[in-house]
Amino acid sequence: MVFHTAKLRVKELADTLSLDSNEIIATCILLKIPASSPLSSLSIAQCKDIINYLKEKKTN
Repeated sequence: MVFHTAKLRVKELADTLSLDSNEIIATCILLKIPASSPLSSLSIAQCKDIINYLKEKKTN
């Protein structure tokens, strides 16, 4: 049995959000998400955490 989980690369998330990959990586460091390069993979849950953090940061 094979389970496929959706993954997104840091670079793809950065492009989608019109941000620099380094800003996504910096956010990952703050949120303790293991990502060290633009090619690092992120789960959907990690992407949601990053997006929510960035939205919260923007409103404050």
